[in-house]
Amino acid sequence: MKHLLIGCAVLMLCLAPDGSAQRARPEVALVPRPLVTAAGAAVPVKLEHAGVTVETAGSLARTTVVLTLRNPNNRRLEGSLDFPLRAGQQVTAFALDIDGVLRDAVPVPKERGRQVFESIERRNVDPALLEQTAGNHFRLRVYPIPPQGTRQVRLVIDETMPREGRDWRLALPVQLLSESPVFSLRIAGHKLPDVIGAFSPIRLQRDGPGYAAEVKHAAIDPAHGLTLRFPAAIAPQAYAGIQGDAHYAMAEVPVAMASKPRVIPRDVALLWDASASGRRRDHDSELRLLDRYFRAMGNGRVHLRLLRNVGEDGGSFAIRGGDWSALRDALSKVVYDGSTNLADWKPMAGAGEYLLVSDGLQNDGDQAMPALADGQRLYALASSGASADATRLAALAEARGGRLVSWQDASGVDAAARALLQDGTHVVAMRGDGVDAPVVQSHWIDDGMLRVAGRLRAPKGTIRVTLEGARGRRDIVIPVSSSDELRTQVPQAWAAWTVATLAAEPERNRAAITRLGNDFSLVTAGTSLLVLDDPADYVRYDVPAPPALQAEVARIRDGQAGKRANARNARLNRVVEEFARRVVWWQRDFPKGNPPAPKPEAKVSALHARGAVGAAADRRESSRLELASVAADAAMAAPAAPAMAPPPPPPPAGSADKSASTANGDAVIRLQAWESDAPYARRLRDAPAGQLYALYLDERDSHATSTAFYLDVADLLLKRGQRELAMRVLSNLAELELDNRHVLRVYAYRLMQAGDYPHAVRVLRQVLEMAEEEPQSHRDLALALAADGQRQEAIRRLNDVAIGEWDPRFAGVELVALNELNQIVATSPQPLDTSFIDPRLLKSMPLDLRAVLSWDSDNSDMDLWVTDPNGEKCFYAHKETWQGGLLSNDFTGGYGPEEFVLRHAKPGKYKVEAHYFGDRQQIVTGATTLSLKLSTGWGMPRQQDKTVTLRLAGKDDTVLVGEFEVE
Repeated sequence: MKHLLIGCAVLMLCLAPDGSAQRARPEVALVPRPLVTAAGAAVPVKLEHAGVTVETAGSLARTTVVLTLRNPNNRRLEGSLDFPLRAGQQVTAFALDIDGVLRDAVPVPKERGRQVFESIERRNVDPALLEQTAGNHFRLRVYPIPPQGTRQVRLVIDETMPREGRDWRLALPVQLLSESPVFSLRIAGHKLPDVIGAFSPIRLQRDGPGYAAEVKHAAIDPAHGLTLRFPAAIAPQAYAGIQGDAHYAMAEVPVAMASKPRVIPRDVALLWDASASGRRRDHDSELRLLDRYFRAMGNGRVHLRLLRNVGEDGGSFAIRGGDWSALRDALSKVVYDGSTNLADWKPMAGAGEYLLVSDGLQNDGDQAMPALADGQRLYALASSGASADATRLAALAEARGGRLVSWQDASGVDAAARALLQDGTHVVAMRGDGVDAPVVQSHWIDDGMLRVAGRLRAPKGTIRVTLEGARGRRDIVIPVSSSDELRTQVPQAWAAWTVATLAAEPERNRAAITRLGNDFSLVTAGTSLLVLDDPADYVRYDVPAPPALQAEVARIRDGQAGKRANARNARLNRVVEEFARRVVWWQRDFPKGNPPAPKPEAKVSALHARGAVGAAADRRESSRLELASVAADAAMAAPAAPAMAPPPPPPPAGSADKSASTANGDAVIRLQAWESDAPYARRLRDAPAGQLYALYLDERDSHATSTAFYLDVADLLLKRGQRELAMRVLSNLAELELDNRHVLRVYAYRLMQAGDYPHAVRVLRQVLEMAEEEPQSHRDLALALAADGQRQEAIRRLNDVAIGEWDPRFAGVELVALNELNQIVATSPQPLDTSFIDPRLLKSMPLDLRAVLSWDSDNSDMDLWVTDPNGEKCFYAHKETWQGGLLSNDFTGGYGPEEFVLRHAKPGKYKVEAHYFGDRQQIVTGATTLSLKLSTGWGMPRQQDKTVTLRLAGKDDTVLVGEFEVE
């Protein structure tokens, strides 16, 4: 190990710094929760055994956790493990047992990992996925855990241990061990640590080159966990590491810490997170901390800004002699509701500093976090402990001259007050000589240890760091070299610290975060770790193979290289043929009189059909067979179709075909009023408008996780003219589950219905990032873009839907997308560039009537029914009616869309219904949320649209959506 040479004039070593006076992040207790969840398990999946191995070098620690999961049920299950890690801990490796051998995971973009996992899971093959959910929370998904069997997983967690006095301190991840009655503990190396936090002695026995013990979980203090303390070095230390062709360096330098009381500015802005997640914060301890802050201020003024989906001015408050009672009273009355937009505020020229009180869980808005003027600071205060996104908040504050002050419960307020009211030693500048991209672990030196890392561009280099503390500024020059002690953690530590600096706004730094996660095998906001069983799946899904499979996967990839191009051409030709058949249908002249009476046997079949409609989903195919005679009779009665002919040449871009204009006069859409029959909905409907929001707050705790609840309340508020409150209530959908695309789809559909197209576009871009393998994600975004006037991007995305490669369960979406693409081209006020679209797919086909059904739940089957004036029902088993009504492909695997089209409509009423046939998943909203769009004059200047959002509660549920009335 190499000791650093540092100028004595600028470096003051402190062998036993008092870190407690400055610690900005008091140790947060990670409360154990059920480790493994498994949907559909009659008996919970259990943690059968756990093993922990700890390796250390200086302050570098690597903790390897091996978990054995047992499924006591008689069916295959997916196991899901949700767990938090402490700030500074980083998952750097993961493995799953395949045929008794642990197979290493590979890094993939986060959403790609989820897409591949769910696709393979549908095929009942073995995948496993480790992803970051929110903040420093992680989720491990394993499929399958065999009936009456086990699966084993291995996690590797790297961190730099903080220093306390003369020791390094390592908190073991006991939250991962909470259900194991006994776990094995092994310490690699020759240093025997002290064990803190045990009710009874834990005896570590010599075991080869290390130490080992069997630890009973009952011996651990659940409030504080189990901590190991290793003797800390008193001299600077340096390490080197290699990743690919690049060399990295890391150094640890003890520095003297001295702090002084801060001068609190007389003018302060208080940014108070009033979103729904703010209800979970510890407001009592927040107010206690602010009480100390304002006592230190004495006299001054505070400008309050409430942050939700839309920021709100909370007023200006005078502070006199530390008395802030008026502001305290205002904070005690804050209503916590809506989504979180932390950037909806503007800097104030007179404000000396900003206090951001939040959990950091951003989920709304797309504006950048405001920059501050020179001399202004931002301090982030987080009382949520492990539930907060500490990495984001720390990056936001440190980039603006301040720091994160984090604590949990009242016991942490004293340390938090010292961190907030004292100016401690911190980094103000840094540059490298022979070192690229230098980075510090933290700008604030809370444990007396400065840690820096960088990428070497020469065998030797230096990193110059400027520190500021109670005694002013000083420079430290730290030499680093590629010949320092090699440690595998060094490149990943540099990458993890770099990711942390980008975490202030991960949405804007997504590409850089994903790139670093992929290159250095880190689990980040943009990167996950994935294990696949079948080597061919690494080729099928274009996932890099782990080293043990690289040769085999390369052979498979070489053998399939030419097949993909052929498949693309075949797919395009198939779409062209299907579109040509649609053109032939559109050109056909259908009769408008009454259809001939069906044969007697057909009536019997029709009775069978009506019974089959309500049958269970697994009997659907037999229902189709029973209904075949109905379709056959209708086809026999209808005029013969002309022979297939090539479609006519497309009209010029932007032109609409006027030949479709109905001669029957105008068509009117009448929507059937739909209302929830839930008791809370009846109570709110009966309330005066002025009491509606207050009653919603009263009901909220009973329905806090119900998507349907927020949809219903938002609808009622909109109907009562309270749009601002309606949009706030609706935005709670973004707070429910941060990574649930189904909920976000419902949110976007409702935003579209409310006419908030720009916001819907933002939400649907997020959905697309989550589920780009689903054509509905592209189509939904395209339609929102078109509604928002962004037609050029809209047709590009619809073209992607039309010619893309999709799972077979989405067959038929191509024709719906082409219909919408051509409608946008034909009705655009300005000509659009269609040069990238195959000309065989361009044809304006206006319609008298169109109805489209979409829904929110995957692996479920909803049906669109349209009954015309002849009494003839167009539905999945009878897709073409006597007068030319046509229904698209029947989607039995989720989302839709199902589309009914009719070029020339005869006079009369057309009844539109939605029917819930069945599902194969747990419904997200407690019921399936449907979105129906009814259009008249489709693709023509006189087009009229009406959209409705409603819910179906269960199988065989049918609801009348509305009617077309053609005069």
